[in-house]
This record gives sequence, structure tokens and C-alpha cells, in this order.
Amino acid sequence: MNAHQLWFVKPHEVEIREQHLPALLSNEVLVKNLYSAISAGTEMLVYRGQLPADMPLDETLAGLGQQKISYPLPYGYACVGQIEAAGDSVAPDCVGKTVFSFQPHASHHVCTIDAVIPVPQRIDPKEAVFLANMETAVNLVQDGNPRVGERVVVLGQGIVGLLTSSVLAQFPLACLYGVDAIAGRRSLSGRSGVQATFDPDSDNDIKMLQEKLNVGEPYGGADVVFELSGSPVALNLAVDLCAYSGRIVVGSWYGTKSAEINLGERFHRNRITIVSSQVSSIAPELVGRWDKARRFSVVWDMIKTCRPAQFVSHTLPFTKASEAYQLLDQSPRDTTQIILDYQSQF
Repeated sequence: MNAHQLWFVKPHEVEIREQHLPALLSNEVLVKNLYSAISAGTEMLVYRGQLPADMPLDETLAGLGQQKISYPLPYGYACVGQIEAAGDSVAPDCVGKTVFSFQPHASHHVCTIDAVIPVPQRIDPKEAVFLANMETAVNLVQDGNPRVGERVVVLGQGIVGLLTSSVLAQFPLACLYGVDAIAGRRSLSGRSGVQATFDPDSDNDIKMLQEKLNVGEPYGGADVVFELSGSPVALNLAVDLCAYSGRIVVGSWYGTKSAEINLGERFHRNRITIVSSQVSSIAPELVGRWDKARRFSVVWDMIKTCRPAQFVSHTLPFTKASEAYQLLDQSPRDTTQIILDYQSQF
């Protein structure tokens, strides 16, 4: 059969192509997608041509394999659909089940049965499509290791920032603050559980935030700062807000972007730690007790608790995918999470 797949043709241009799917092998399934989520972080780097050309898209995802960053290419990693057919060695009762898969945007795809993740009952497919980003949020919080009574700041209230804030809101923190330049995202932060939000472009807002954190006073500052804005210059603000021996957790992937970072003054004298957090692996200190299956079980619990579909700003038909990327590129102030819907077209 044929599938309709999204392809990144060149920077700032995508198109839907009809592609023939291979016959099922004995351990494979055919999945018809219901929804897929567009990543406003990594996917926009692909859309804008801002990814390093000499590295694989993601070595840990079977749907992307060792594929290099070279146009044209399919991309995406957050699909929810239903199994329509199964190979001979796959249990036949899996047909009809709703599953999540780390696959590029497409109406249908073929993959091995162990490459799909069953969606638990009572989780709506439109909530399940957040599995990838919620796993990122859980991983970030594990790497940040917030403790009782700590002061925490999340820089960036895009979808990953909102989900991370939602998870952090489950902790008994002294305070939880969000920072974002976009007013609409700051207003959404209240739903995630942050106590107050601030505009990084406002000197008054940053002064207020520093006062709330007691920056400059003994034992003042944020114990943990999460940098999720996608802007390397935000690291300077993270350093300015961070407490003595505090942690800055960097979850943004900057692609080819770089910025000058002040590692003198506060950073050097305050023994600040900068942690790289990336969801493809589990932190070395946890691997003896945690695997991906255990983390996914927590992620599903967080999806039930945090209800991430409340942050969806647009649901568009798959056939209008080009409009979705233009929205994210040209009108980021009007978007948080865009979902592609396949149900009425194929």
C-alpha cells in the first residue's frame, strides 16, 4: 500500500509525498496514524536548516536510524495511531490497539512490533501524542534532581518548558518561577503550576525575579535553573540567577547556534554546575536502577496528572502541514503545540 509522508525538501519548505510501503515482515506491524505532534524545538531547526550536517538525526530512534541531515528527508518522532495489520510472528490481538511510535510524520508506517509503545487505557490519543515531550520533561527533572524546599526557575515556557514546569509543580519546592518573552506562554504557565512568570526582556521583571530569589544575599539564588528557551544567550541569565553551588540544566538543543557566555564573575566564584540533559539516554547515576520502560511508566502517570492537551494551540489536518510549520516559524507568539490530525484524510 501507499502512505502519505511529510518531507523536508529544503530549508523553509516541506511537502507531502506518496510513498510505497514495503510488505510486512513477520515481526512488523502496519500503523495508521491518528495524530502526530510537531516539535517546535528540534523540528524547527530542521525546517530552518540549522542542524549540523555531519551528525545523525538521532542514533537512538529506529525510525530515524543513522540517517544524516541531508535534504530531502522525513522527520518527526511523536505519532499515535492504531495497528491495522501484523506480521505472522506478531500476536494477532494487537490489531486495533492504539500505540505510540517514534516515527516521522506520515499517514501510515511500518515498523517492528517492539518499536511501538502501547497507549494505556483511559489515555486519549491526543494526550498520548505528548509521550516524547513528557519523557523529555521527566528526564530533565531527574537530571535537575530538585530537593524539598529548593528554589527553581524554568527559562522558556514553550511546550517542553510547560511540561517540565508541570512535573516540577508536583514537588514540595519553596518556589517555582517561569521565564518567557512571549506573553501568551507566560499566561499558560499558570496552568502548569508555576507561581509567577517573568519577561526576560523587561529589566523590571528580572529585578523582581532576583528579589524573589534573594539573589546576592547569603544562601540566595535559584538552586536549580532549567534552560529550555532554545536561545544560547539565556545561559547568561541562568548564571545570574543561580545560587552558590547551584545547578543549571540545559535541555535546549541549539543546533548550529552559539553565543558568548560569561563564565567569569558569578559562575567561577559560585561553583555553579552546568548539566547537559538529553532524553535519548538515562543519566549514568540512574542506569543501575532505571531503564526506559520504568521511565515510560512515570511518563504515562505524568500525562494523566498534567493533562498536556490543554497546551495545544492548533490542531490542523495533515494536508495543511506546510501551514503548521509556517505558523511556528513566523508566528511563534501565537503557537505552543501544533498537532497534525490524519483522521479525515486517509
